[in-house]
Amino acid sequence: MSAKPLAGIRVLDLSRVLAGPWCTQLLADLGADVIKVEKPGAGDDTRHWGPPWHDLGGERVAAYFLAANRGKQSAAIDFATEEGAQLVRRLAANADVVVENFKVGGLKKFGLDAASLRAINPRLIIASITGFGQDGPYAARAGYDYIIQGMGGLMSITGRPDDEPGGGPMRVGVAVADLFTGMYTAVAIVSALYRREKTGQGVYIDMALFDTQLAMLANQASNALISGKDPSRQGNTHPNIVPYQPFDAADQPIIIAVGNDGQFARLAAICGHTEWTRDERFATNAARVENRQLAVDAIAACIRAKPAADWLEKLEQAGIPAGPINRVNDALNDIQAQHRGMVRMLAGTPVVGSPVRMDGERNDSDLPPPALGEHTAEILTQLGLNSAELQRLREQGVIG
Repeated sequence: MSAKPLAGIRVLDLSRVLAGPWCTQLLADLGADVIKVEKPGAGDDTRHWGPPWHDLGGERVAAYFLAANRGKQSAAIDFATEEGAQLVRRLAANADVVVENFKVGGLKKFGLDAASLRAINPRLIIASITGFGQDGPYAARAGYDYIIQGMGGLMSITGRPDDEPGGGPMRVGVAVADLFTGMYTAVAIVSALYRREKTGQGVYIDMALFDTQLAMLANQASNALISGKDPSRQGNTHPNIVPYQPFDAADQPIIIAVGNDGQFARLAAICGHTEWTRDERFATNAARVENRQLAVDAIAACIRAKPAADWLEKLEQAGIPAGPINRVNDALNDIQAQHRGMVRMLAGTPVVGSPVRMDGERNDSDLPPPALGEHTAEILTQLGLNSAELQRLREQGVIG
Protein backbone atom coordinates (compact mmCIF):
# COMPACT_ATOMS: atom_id res chain seq x y z
CA MET A 1 0.00 0.00 0.00
CA SER A 2 1.77 3.14 -1.22
CA ALA A 3 -0.12 5.64 0.93
CA LYS A 4 -2.66 5.57 3.71
CA PRO A 5 -6.27 6.15 2.64
CA LEU A 6 -6.58 9.67 4.08
CA ALA A 7 -3.08 10.91 3.16
CA GLY A 8 -3.30 14.58 2.19
CA ILE A 9 -6.47 15.27 4.22
CA ARG A 10 -6.03 18.00 6.83
CA VAL A 11 -8.18 17.87 9.98
CA LEU A 12 -8.52 20.73 12.45
CA ASP A 13 -9.40 19.21 15.82
CA LEU A 14 -11.12 21.64 18.21
CA SER A 15 -12.45 18.83 20.39
CA ARG A 16 -11.41 17.54 23.77
CA VAL A 17 -11.97 14.68 26.22
CA LEU A 18 -13.00 11.52 24.31
CA ALA A 19 -15.66 11.37 21.56
CA GLY A 20 -14.05 14.01 19.34
CA PRO A 21 -10.44 13.01 20.01
CA TRP A 22 -11.33 9.34 19.40
CA CYS A 23 -12.73 10.32 16.02
CA THR A 24 -9.70 12.38 15.02
CA GLN A 25 -7.25 9.76 16.27
CA LEU A 26 -8.90 7.24 13.94
CA LEU A 27 -8.59 9.74 11.07
CA ALA A 28 -4.90 10.24 11.95
CA ASP A 29 -4.36 6.48 11.97
CA LEU A 30 -5.81 6.39 8.46
CA GLY A 31 -3.32 8.98 7.27
CA ALA A 32 -4.94 12.37 7.88
CA ASP A 33 -2.83 15.30 9.07
CA VAL A 34 -4.53 16.26 12.37
CA ILE A 35 -3.87 19.58 14.11
CA LYS A 36 -5.19 19.58 17.68
CA VAL A 37 -5.90 23.11 18.91
CA GLU A 38 -5.61 23.42 22.70
CA LYS A 39 -5.78 26.24 25.20
CA PRO A 40 -2.29 27.47 26.22
CA GLY A 41 -1.29 26.41 29.71
CA ALA A 42 -4.17 23.97 30.10
CA GLY A 43 -4.82 21.90 27.00
CA ASP A 44 -7.27 19.04 26.69
CA ASP A 45 -8.99 18.30 30.01
CA THR A 46 -7.78 14.69 29.91
CA ARG A 47 -4.14 15.78 30.16
CA HIS A 48 -4.94 16.29 33.84
CA TRP A 49 -7.12 13.21 34.48
CA GLY A 50 -4.52 11.23 36.40
CA PRO A 51 -3.05 9.27 37.99
CA PRO A 52 -1.47 7.35 36.41
CA TRP A 53 0.91 9.82 34.79
CA HIS A 54 3.41 9.66 31.95
CA ASP A 55 6.31 11.96 31.08
CA LEU A 56 5.65 13.48 27.66
CA GLY A 57 8.42 15.80 26.54
CA GLY A 58 9.07 16.87 30.12
CA GLU A 59 5.37 17.38 30.78
CA ARG A 60 3.43 15.20 33.24
CA VAL A 61 0.43 13.92 31.30
CA ALA A 62 -2.37 11.60 32.39
CA ALA A 63 -2.49 8.17 30.78
CA TYR A 64 -6.10 8.95 29.76
CA PHE A 65 -4.87 11.57 27.26
CA LEU A 66 -2.53 9.06 25.63
CA ALA A 67 -5.44 6.76 24.75
CA ALA A 68 -7.06 9.15 22.26
CA ASN A 69 -4.43 11.50 20.87
CA ARG A 70 -1.67 9.67 19.01
CA GLY A 71 -0.87 10.82 15.51
CA LYS A 72 -1.69 14.50 16.12
CA GLN A 73 0.16 17.80 16.23
CA SER A 74 -0.66 20.15 19.10
CA ALA A 75 -1.04 23.90 18.53
CA ALA A 76 -1.66 25.89 21.70
CA ILE A 77 -3.87 28.80 20.60
CA ASP A 78 -6.28 30.78 22.77
CA PHE A 79 -9.16 31.46 20.39
CA ALA A 80 -11.01 33.33 23.14
CA THR A 81 -8.77 36.19 21.99
CA GLU A 82 -9.49 37.87 18.64
CA GLU A 83 -6.00 37.18 17.30
CA GLY A 84 -6.23 33.56 18.40
CA ALA A 85 -9.62 33.14 16.74
CA GLN A 86 -8.24 34.68 13.57
CA LEU A 87 -5.37 32.17 13.57
CA VAL A 88 -7.84 29.30 13.89
CA ARG A 89 -9.94 30.73 11.05
CA ARG A 90 -6.83 30.81 8.88
CA LEU A 91 -6.12 27.18 9.74
CA ALA A 92 -9.72 26.29 8.87
CA ALA A 93 -9.38 28.02 5.52
CA ASN A 94 -6.72 25.45 4.58
CA ALA A 95 -8.38 22.43 6.21
CA ASP A 96 -10.62 19.71 4.82
CA VAL A 97 -12.34 18.82 8.09
CA VAL A 98 -13.10 20.52 11.41
CA VAL A 99 -14.21 18.45 14.43
CA GLU A 100 -15.57 20.18 17.53
CA ASN A 101 -17.56 19.23 20.61
CA PHE A 102 -18.56 22.54 22.16
CA LYS A 103 -22.05 23.14 23.49
CA VAL A 104 -24.62 24.17 20.89
CA GLY A 105 -23.72 27.68 19.69
CA GLY A 106 -20.56 27.74 21.82
CA LEU A 107 -18.22 28.67 18.96
CA LYS A 108 -20.35 31.41 17.40
CA LYS A 109 -19.00 34.16 19.66
CA PHE A 110 -15.50 33.40 18.38
CA GLY A 111 -16.54 33.41 14.72
CA LEU A 112 -15.72 29.69 14.57
CA ASP A 113 -19.23 28.31 14.08
CA ALA A 114 -20.09 26.26 11.02
CA ALA A 115 -21.68 29.13 9.08
CA SER A 116 -18.65 31.40 9.60
CA LEU A 117 -16.09 28.73 8.70
CA ARG A 118 -17.96 27.48 5.64
CA ALA A 119 -18.24 31.07 4.40
CA ILE A 120 -14.43 31.08 4.39
CA ASN A 121 -14.08 27.54 2.99
CA PRO A 122 -17.18 26.11 1.23
CA ARG A 123 -15.44 22.73 0.81
CA LEU A 124 -15.02 22.39 4.56
CA ILE A 125 -16.60 19.41 6.31
CA ILE A 126 -17.57 20.32 9.87
CA ALA A 127 -18.55 17.71 12.46
CA SER A 128 -20.15 18.88 15.70
CA ILE A 129 -20.44 16.39 18.55
CA THR A 130 -22.77 17.18 21.44
CA GLY A 131 -24.66 15.25 24.06
CA PHE A 132 -28.11 15.60 22.49
CA GLY A 133 -27.68 17.18 19.06
CA GLN A 134 -28.14 20.67 17.67
CA ASP A 135 -31.92 20.78 18.21
CA GLY A 136 -34.64 19.39 20.45
CA PRO A 137 -35.64 19.99 24.09
CA TYR A 138 -32.30 18.70 25.45
CA ALA A 139 -30.02 20.47 22.96
CA ALA A 140 -28.63 22.93 25.51
CA ARG A 141 -27.67 20.19 27.99
CA ALA A 142 -24.07 19.09 28.43
CA GLY A 143 -23.50 15.47 27.47
CA TYR A 144 -21.45 13.09 29.58
CA ASP A 145 -21.05 9.43 28.73
CA TYR A 146 -22.24 8.21 32.14
CA ILE A 147 -25.46 10.25 31.89
CA ILE A 148 -26.01 9.08 28.31
CA GLN A 149 -25.56 5.41 29.28
CA GLY A 150 -28.26 5.92 31.89
CA MET A 151 -30.69 7.95 29.77
CA GLY A 152 -30.12 5.88 26.64
CA GLY A 153 -31.12 2.55 28.16
CA LEU A 154 -27.73 0.84 28.19
CA MET A 155 -27.40 0.68 31.97
CA SER A 156 -30.84 -0.89 32.28
CA ILE A 157 -29.63 -3.97 30.36
CA THR A 158 -26.13 -4.10 31.90
CA GLY A 159 -25.40 -5.80 35.22
CA ARG A 160 -27.00 -8.54 37.29
CA PRO A 161 -30.78 -8.96 37.67
CA ASP A 162 -32.34 -7.19 40.63
CA ASP A 163 -32.98 -10.43 42.51
CA GLU A 164 -29.30 -11.47 42.49
CA PRO A 165 -26.60 -10.22 44.90
CA GLY A 166 -25.15 -7.03 43.47
CA GLY A 167 -28.13 -6.69 41.15
CA GLY A 168 -29.03 -3.36 39.57
CA PRO A 169 -28.18 -1.17 36.59
CA MET A 170 -24.47 -0.97 35.81
CA ARG A 171 -22.29 1.39 33.80
CA VAL A 172 -20.14 -0.24 31.13
CA GLY A 173 -16.44 -0.26 32.08
CA VAL A 174 -15.34 2.13 29.32
CA ALA A 175 -17.11 5.20 27.91
CA VAL A 176 -18.79 3.34 25.06
CA ALA A 177 -21.23 6.13 24.13
CA ASP A 178 -18.26 8.45 23.59
CA LEU A 179 -16.27 5.83 21.72
CA PHE A 180 -19.14 4.77 19.44
CA THR A 181 -19.95 8.43 18.71
CA GLY A 182 -16.33 9.03 17.73
CA MET A 183 -16.42 6.04 15.38
CA TYR A 184 -19.80 7.00 13.86
CA THR A 185 -18.48 10.53 13.34
CA ALA A 186 -15.37 9.25 11.58
CA VAL A 187 -17.56 7.17 9.24
CA ALA A 188 -19.72 10.23 8.53
CA ILE A 189 -16.62 12.32 7.79
CA VAL A 190 -15.16 9.77 5.39
CA SER A 191 -18.56 9.55 3.66
CA ALA A 192 -18.69 13.35 3.40
CA LEU A 193 -15.21 13.41 1.87
CA TYR A 194 -16.38 10.91 -0.74
CA ARG A 195 -19.49 13.01 -1.40
CA ARG A 196 -17.36 16.14 -1.78
CA GLU A 197 -15.42 14.46 -4.58
CA LYS A 198 -18.70 14.41 -6.54
CA THR A 199 -20.21 17.76 -5.52
CA GLY A 200 -17.24 19.95 -4.58
CA GLN A 201 -19.14 21.05 -1.48
CA GLY A 202 -18.58 20.47 2.20
CA VAL A 203 -21.25 19.45 4.66
CA TYR A 204 -22.25 20.00 8.27
CA ILE A 205 -22.44 16.84 10.40
CA ASP A 206 -24.55 16.89 13.57
CA MET A 207 -23.65 14.00 15.92
CA ALA A 208 -25.19 13.32 19.33
CA LEU A 209 -24.10 10.90 22.03
CA PHE A 210 -27.75 10.21 22.89
CA ASP A 211 -28.62 9.31 19.29
CA THR A 212 -25.60 7.05 19.09
CA GLN A 213 -26.47 5.32 22.35
CA LEU A 214 -29.94 4.51 21.05
CA ALA A 215 -28.53 3.26 17.75
CA MET A 216 -26.00 0.97 19.41
CA LEU A 217 -28.67 -0.84 21.45
CA ALA A 218 -29.01 -2.92 18.27
CA ASN A 219 -30.99 -6.13 18.82
CA GLN A 220 -32.06 -5.02 22.30
CA ALA A 221 -33.78 -1.93 20.86
CA SER A 222 -35.30 -4.02 18.11
CA ASN A 223 -36.61 -6.52 20.68
CA ALA A 224 -38.20 -3.69 22.64
CA LEU A 225 -39.81 -2.14 19.55
CA ILE A 226 -41.26 -5.43 18.35
CA SER A 227 -42.37 -6.87 21.69
CA GLY A 228 -43.26 -3.67 23.50
CA LYS A 229 -41.40 -5.08 26.52
CA ASP A 230 -38.22 -3.82 28.15
CA PRO A 231 -35.28 -6.25 27.87
CA SER A 232 -34.13 -7.54 31.24
CA ARG A 233 -30.61 -7.61 32.62
CA GLN A 234 -29.03 -11.02 32.08
CA GLY A 235 -25.79 -10.51 33.98
CA ASN A 236 -23.29 -12.90 32.40
CA THR A 237 -25.87 -15.25 30.87
CA HIS A 238 -27.67 -15.21 27.52
CA PRO A 239 -31.47 -15.03 27.28
CA ASN A 240 -31.68 -17.48 24.36
CA ILE A 241 -28.69 -19.85 24.69
CA VAL A 242 -27.54 -22.33 27.38
CA PRO A 243 -24.71 -22.79 28.32
CA TYR A 244 -23.36 -19.35 27.40
CA GLN A 245 -21.71 -17.94 30.52
CA PRO A 246 -18.76 -18.17 32.92
CA PHE A 247 -18.12 -21.31 34.95
CA ASP A 248 -15.73 -21.64 37.88
CA ALA A 249 -12.89 -24.05 37.15
CA ALA A 250 -10.79 -25.33 40.04
CA ASP A 251 -8.53 -22.27 39.99
CA GLN A 252 -10.28 -19.49 38.03
CA PRO A 253 -13.42 -18.81 35.97
CA ILE A 254 -13.66 -19.50 32.24
CA ILE A 255 -16.33 -18.64 29.69
CA ILE A 256 -18.05 -21.41 27.76
CA ALA A 257 -20.22 -20.32 24.83
CA VAL A 258 -22.09 -23.25 23.30
CA GLY A 259 -23.81 -22.09 20.15
CA ASN A 260 -25.56 -25.24 18.96
CA ASP A 261 -26.54 -28.78 19.99
CA GLY A 262 -23.53 -30.33 18.28
CA GLN A 263 -21.19 -28.30 20.45
CA PHE A 264 -23.21 -29.27 23.52
CA ALA A 265 -22.83 -32.97 22.62
CA ARG A 266 -19.06 -32.52 22.49
CA LEU A 267 -19.14 -30.66 25.83
CA ALA A 268 -21.11 -33.53 27.34
CA ALA A 269 -18.53 -35.99 26.05
CA ILE A 270 -15.50 -34.19 27.50
CA CYS A 271 -17.39 -33.82 30.78
CA GLY A 272 -17.91 -37.59 30.79
CA HIS A 273 -21.70 -37.29 30.64
CA THR A 274 -22.80 -38.41 27.20
CA GLU A 275 -26.17 -39.25 28.74
CA TRP A 276 -26.94 -35.49 28.73
CA THR A 277 -27.58 -35.69 25.00
CA ARG A 278 -30.27 -38.30 25.61
CA ASP A 279 -31.88 -36.41 28.50
CA GLU A 280 -34.96 -34.61 27.21
CA ARG A 281 -34.22 -31.74 29.61
CA PHE A 282 -30.80 -31.07 28.01
CA ALA A 283 -30.83 -32.56 24.51
CA THR A 284 -31.80 -29.35 22.70
CA ASN A 285 -31.00 -25.71 23.30
CA ALA A 286 -34.70 -24.93 23.78
CA ALA A 287 -34.88 -27.63 26.47
CA ARG A 288 -31.73 -26.29 28.16
CA VAL A 289 -33.18 -22.78 28.23
CA GLU A 290 -36.37 -24.18 29.74
CA ASN A 291 -34.32 -26.08 32.34
CA ARG A 292 -31.57 -23.50 32.64
CA GLN A 293 -30.68 -23.97 36.29
CA LEU A 294 -30.55 -27.76 36.09
CA ALA A 295 -28.30 -27.64 33.03
CA VAL A 296 -26.03 -24.97 34.45
CA ASP A 297 -25.68 -26.76 37.81
CA ALA A 298 -24.75 -30.04 36.09
CA ILE A 299 -22.12 -28.37 33.89
CA ALA A 300 -20.76 -26.32 36.81
CA ALA A 301 -20.20 -29.43 38.92
CA CYS A 302 -18.12 -30.89 36.13
CA ILE A 303 -16.06 -27.77 35.34
CA ARG A 304 -15.06 -27.06 38.94
CA ALA A 305 -13.24 -30.40 39.17
CA LYS A 306 -10.25 -29.37 37.01
CA PRO A 307 -8.05 -26.29 36.48
CA ALA A 308 -8.91 -23.75 33.79
CA ALA A 309 -5.93 -24.62 31.57
CA ASP A 310 -7.05 -28.24 31.34
CA TRP A 311 -10.55 -27.27 30.30
CA LEU A 312 -9.47 -24.60 27.81
CA GLU A 313 -7.20 -27.09 26.03
CA LYS A 314 -9.94 -29.72 25.83
CA LEU A 315 -12.59 -27.22 24.78
CA GLU A 316 -10.38 -25.84 22.01
CA GLN A 317 -9.62 -29.34 20.73
CA ALA A 318 -13.35 -30.06 20.70
CA GLY A 319 -14.14 -26.89 18.78
CA ILE A 320 -16.19 -25.41 21.60
CA PRO A 321 -15.86 -21.61 21.97
CA ALA A 322 -14.26 -20.85 25.33
CA GLY A 323 -11.76 -18.50 26.91
CA PRO A 324 -10.42 -17.05 30.14
CA ILE A 325 -11.64 -13.86 31.81
CA ASN A 326 -8.45 -11.84 31.54
CA ARG A 327 -7.50 -8.77 33.47
CA VAL A 328 -6.53 -5.84 31.25
CA ASN A 329 -2.78 -6.45 31.49
CA ASP A 330 -3.33 -10.14 30.79
CA ALA A 331 -5.21 -9.22 27.62
CA LEU A 332 -2.57 -6.69 26.51
CA ASN A 333 0.18 -9.29 27.05
CA ASP A 334 -1.69 -12.17 25.44
CA ILE A 335 0.33 -13.97 22.76
CA GLN A 336 -2.31 -13.08 20.16
CA ALA A 337 -2.10 -9.39 21.06
CA GLN A 338 1.68 -9.60 20.83
CA HIS A 339 1.54 -11.35 17.47
CA ARG A 340 -0.82 -8.70 16.08
CA GLY A 341 1.35 -5.89 17.45
CA MET A 342 -1.55 -4.32 19.33
CA VAL A 343 0.71 -2.71 21.94
CA ARG A 344 3.16 -0.23 20.44
CA MET A 345 5.90 2.00 21.79
CA LEU A 346 5.97 5.45 20.16
CA ALA A 347 8.96 7.54 21.19
CA GLY A 348 8.92 6.01 24.66
CA THR A 349 5.15 6.20 25.04
CA PRO A 350 3.22 2.90 25.21
CA VAL A 351 -0.08 2.94 23.29
CA VAL A 352 -2.65 0.46 22.04
CA GLY A 353 -2.49 0.34 18.26
CA SER A 354 -5.28 0.59 15.71
CA PRO A 355 -7.08 -2.63 14.80
CA VAL A 356 -7.36 -1.54 11.13
CA ARG A 357 -5.29 -3.45 8.59
CA MET A 358 -5.44 -3.10 4.81
CA ASP A 359 -3.68 -5.46 2.43
CA GLY A 360 -1.81 -6.83 5.41
CA GLU A 361 -0.45 -3.43 6.48
CA ARG A 362 -1.23 -1.61 9.70
CA ASN A 363 -3.18 1.62 9.55
CA ASP A 364 -2.10 3.48 12.62
CA SER A 365 0.05 6.53 13.13
CA ASP A 366 3.70 6.41 14.12
CA LEU A 367 3.46 9.81 15.85
CA PRO A 368 3.17 9.70 19.65
CA PRO A 369 0.58 11.81 21.48
CA PRO A 370 1.86 15.41 21.47
CA ALA A 371 3.06 17.55 24.34
CA LEU A 372 0.92 20.65 24.81
CA GLY A 373 1.83 23.19 22.13
CA GLU A 374 4.62 20.99 20.81
CA HIS A 375 3.94 22.01 17.21
CA THR A 376 2.60 25.56 17.63
CA ALA A 377 5.57 27.33 16.07
CA GLU A 378 5.85 24.86 13.20
CA ILE A 379 2.14 25.12 12.32
CA LEU A 380 1.96 28.90 12.54
CA THR A 381 5.18 29.34 10.58
CA GLN A 382 3.44 27.46 7.77
CA LEU A 383 0.76 30.18 7.93
CA GLY A 384 3.47 32.78 7.28
CA LEU A 385 4.12 34.09 10.80
CA ASN A 386 7.73 35.00 11.54
CA SER A 387 9.67 34.51 14.76
CA ALA A 388 9.01 38.05 15.99
CA GLU A 389 5.27 37.62 15.55
CA LEU A 390 5.36 34.28 17.32
CA GLN A 391 7.28 35.79 20.24
CA ARG A 392 4.79 38.66 20.56
CA LEU A 393 1.83 36.26 20.56
CA ARG A 394 3.51 34.12 23.22
CA GLU A 395 4.14 37.11 25.44
CA GLN A 396 0.49 38.16 25.09
CA GLY A 397 -0.71 34.64 25.95
CA VAL A 398 -2.40 34.13 22.58
CA ILE A 399 -0.28 31.06 21.86
CA GLY A 400 1.81 28.67 23.88
